[in-house]
Amino acid sequence: MALHPKTALARARACIRIESEALRETARGLGAGFVATARAVEATVAAGHKLIFSGVGKSAHIAEKLTGTFNSTGVSSCFLDATQALHGDLGLCAEGDLAILLSNSGQTEEILRLVPVLKRFGVRLVAFTSHAESDLAKNADFQLIYRVRREACPLALAPTASTTAALALGDALAMVLLEARGLTRADFARFHPAGNLGRVLLLRVKDIMRTGERVPVAPDTVTTQDAILAMTKAKAGSIALVSPRTGRLTGILTDGDFRRSALTGPDFLRQPVSRFMTRNPKTVRDDALGVDALKLFEAYKIDDLIVVNARGKPVGVVDGQDLPKMKIV
Repeated sequence: MALHPKTALARARACIRIESEALRETARGLGAGFVATARAVEATVAAGHKLIFSGVGKSAHIAEKLTGTFNSTGVSSCFLDATQALHGDLGLCAEGDLAILLSNSGQTEEILRLVPVLKRFGVRLVAFTSHAESDLAKNADFQLIYRVRREACPLALAPTASTTAALALGDALAMVLLEARGLTRADFARFHPAGNLGRVLLLRVKDIMRTGERVPVAPDTVTTQDAILAMTKAKAGSIALVSPRTGRLTGILTDGDFRRSALTGPDFLRQPVSRFMTRNPKTVRDDALGVDALKLFEAYKIDDLIVVNARGKPVGVVDGQDLPKMKIV
């Protein structure tokens, strides 16, 4: 039967609405159970133990994804196949670990069989389910409950809204822990060394800054005219100005500063550039991460960012126009 465009769009929108409803209900239903689970995860990590995720069917896919998410944020996690666990894989479990068991119904046989076994290993349990009165929830130490009134499947069979809600709730738990632990971009970069994400996160300012003749630098005692000539020669939109005694950065003159200086009188070009420069400009260290430079551009709406070394001397400049080329925006 041919697919009718209007019917297809109507069905697609209905599916998304149903899944969105599950997300809203889950968000509204969060309470003490979520907080208790988050604290249990935090305590497990602080004690040097790991998280164990397990599920069957579609829940297994969600469990595997959450394992990856927590690992990527520095929380040691592993996926335990509920069937293979009873045939030797329980060797990865250790006392003090925390097992997060996913079952939409809370009655999945393979998962329920794990409960007493894991408890004998001294592993505490989190029931991750949509049924708070299920056997899994009743026998677990903590409950992570998501709310699903109905699946988006027209046959009410295929897991759709339930898997969406479970994934979102698991992500929420991971992000709460990430923020509570104070994870930084540098920390995150250590866990993502490969691929484009790793390249972006590990990129240093010294890898993207302009150097050499493209970076005009002059003593802050030169005239405004000399400063502008140096900027023009370097084809730059700013010039770093330094102390003639120490070589440390004292200010910056930008195109905007130059235009404003012209309003002060006809002899502005003969005036010392220190009269018009911006003192104590925003800077970034050459060994900082590229994303740190990006944050400064976003926070202060600047066009150029002077790069300094550990001694406060200018060694380069990051031009805002270069950031898209480096694929960090």
